[in-house]
Amino acid sequence: MFKKALAAVGLLALSTSMGMAETTLKVGASPVPHAEILEFAKPLLKEKGIELEVIVFQDYILPNTTLAGKEIDANYFQHVPYLNQVLAENAGNPDFNLVNAGGIHVEPIGIYSKRWKSLSELPQDGKVIMRDSVAEEGRILSIFAREGVVKLKEGIEPVAIRITDIVENPKNLTFLPNIEASLLPQVYANDEGDAVTINANYALGAGLDPVKDPVALESAQNNPYANIITVRAGDEERAEIKTLVEVLQSEPVRAWINETYKGAVIPAEK
Repeated sequence: MFKKALAAVGLLALSTSMGMAETTLKVGASPVPHAEILEFAKPLLKEKGIELEVIVFQDYILPNTTLAGKEIDANYFQHVPYLNQVLAENAGNPDFNLVNAGGIHVEPIGIYSKRWKSLSELPQDGKVIMRDSVAEEGRILSIFAREGVVKLKEGIEPVAIRITDIVENPKNLTFLPNIEASLLPQVYANDEGDAVTINANYALGAGLDPVKDPVALESAQNNPYANIITVRAGDEERAEIKTLVEVLQSEPVRAWINETYKGAVIPAEK
């Protein structure tokens, strides 16, 4: 550790002697795990002449509006399907010209229930409470289809699946996509509904184990819902942004994610 610290100091001293100015990057992030991952990456970025300032957001709206308003350089909280939904909702607004600069990790979404031990046990006319995002419908319904609880139309990519694409629903389950994501752990704690879908970041924040506690869990293989670094169009070519993505995709960060979250958060496929 001492040698590593001396090497980092030496690198910074060399950079200073060569006249390389340190760059500050402001990145908006959800508290868990995004901000935690960024905090771990701070010293690695510091070695490369980048001072990272992490701005924590508690919701899924402000990170994009703040980025569009040029108050931050990038955000780290969303996957591509959600970004596409936001862009569609803001079509015509030139400020919302946001793009994916690189995928960092996947948070397998879980289905939780205080009443039942599996999706097959869900009762007739049961209620499934979901996040209020059409971008999440496909990934959630794919879990129910995998478990044989519903059948979906064939030939549709998971990210494009919607509740209306259910063709068989023998239990007559009602899917209710009307709760803001951060509130879902409380809905589960209150034992509302027969099943509640919770994103891993909010499950972790609520003290749940996103690997052991769900009655069903999304597969992480070939998962199209990698959480990404999002920037304004054109900024993906900035040297500092490329370095940010490279560091977050590096082996030290990937190893730390695996060790820290133990399957609740998984490094994205390169």
